[in-house]
Amino acid sequence: MTDPLLEIADRLYGLPLADFTPARDALVKEHKADKAFAARVKALRKPSLAAWVVDLLVRRDAAQVEQVLAVGAALRDAQANLDGEELRALTRQRRQLTAAVTTQARGLAREEGVKVTQAVADQVEATLTAAMVDEGAAAAVRSGLLVAALTATGVGAADVADALAVPEAAGFVAAPREAEPPPRPDLHLVPDPEADQKARRAAEEVVAEARTEVEAAREALTAAVDEVEALQARSLQLQAEVDELKGRIAQLESDLEENDDELSDAEDVKAEADDTLAETEAELVKAEAALARLG
Repeated sequence: MTDPLLEIADRLYGLPLADFTPARDALVKEHKADKAFAARVKALRKPSLAAWVVDLLVRRDAAQVEQVLAVGAALRDAQANLDGEELRALTRQRRQLTAAVTTQARGLAREEGVKVTQAVADQVEATLTAAMVDEGAAAAVRSGLLVAALTATGVGAADVADALAVPEAAGFVAAPREAEPPPRPDLHLVPDPEADQKARRAAEEVVAEARTEVEAAREALTAAVDEVEALQARSLQLQAEVDELKGRIAQLESDLEENDDELSDAEDVKAEADDTLAETEAELVKAEAALARLG
């Protein structure tokens, strides 16, 4: 049987961020007859913006999240099996996927009227990365009950206890939530004479935000291009050094072969000299003996 607190938490953490605290406090009053349970509800922490964005993503686009977690599982298998080629391919896929899903999450937050800065987006992407490299972090993300962003180094298990609204959330899966339809205009309301100006200001804000994001993307692209060019230059330098070393090795191998030939010839000459010395020494002994016999 599901813990009633988990059911309440699932509803609370699926709300718009601004509605969390008043909704939680209303539930505390609703359950005031059970002081212990009311205290547990009151202890539910308001999520950070990054955690709320991830929770929103889990509820609004569960299929995308499951794709992220599936790639993470494959990545962990490749690490366990020491499959270098597959590991490199999955690592590239992980980076591309987390960046793409983070962009999707920012879009969902924007639909909810919440602007996500690059700093917060970085925390969202770090949380998705943690979920890919750590099984416990994956379960925490899937619960939709995060109150803080996650990080993981890939060394040891990620500490997710403090990042969960309810410690018992491991294994819990958030209920999906559809986007709220925009409110229908009340045709009986008096037209707002400043409606056009307000709409224009809102559109200008959207354009300004889009321009900011485009500029950030351009800066990221410039940085990536600079890094690629630097690495390409380094690669050319290293290749030149490798070619130089290969040439030096080839020359040394040739010198070694020539030296071995000369050594073989020298050893032959030495052997002949040894034989000649032995013969001359024998002749000397005979001559000395003949001389001795002559008195």
